[in-house]
Amino acid sequence: MDPQDYPELLERLRRTWHDAIPVSEFMAIRPSAFDGRSLTVEAPLAPNINLHQTMFAGSIYTLMTLSGWGMLWLQQQLAGVSGDIVLADAHIRYLAPVTGNPLAKVAWPEAGQAALSQGRKAKVKLEVELFSADTLCARFSGLYVSLPPKG
Repeated sequence: MDPQDYPELLERLRRTWHDAIPVSEFMAIRPSAFDGRSLTVEAPLAPNINLHQTMFAGSIYTLMTLSGWGMLWLQQQLAGVSGDIVLADAHIRYLAPVTGNPLAKVAWPEAGQAALSQGRKAKVKLEVELFSADTLCARFSGLYVSLPPKG
């Protein structure tokens, strides 16, 4: 896929999230940048705020989970394969309150490319970091599985 097509691919990802996972639309989550190897996802603070005027922990978890899910979905698109993506295991560390609009960043690791490109079951561990301004506020590690379509 040509990098010039990435903006349309991000729009398809946003629509996929909003159609399949309605809370993502309420949270106004949107993928904002992709270069083939790294993905940035944004959400405004306002619909995700808690009583302390910081981002709700559940919203942080959701944003980071969807960022990893979105990275695997994008890699499927680049490889020309499809599959059901599930989160098999996850861990999060909340490091600082999110006081401004959050920005989640995830990079695609080298491992796992062969199985994904061959349309087989693929497991990939993705690390997501969440920033508010220049402050690292959370780290998320997720084990995602891409299950090939059934027969």
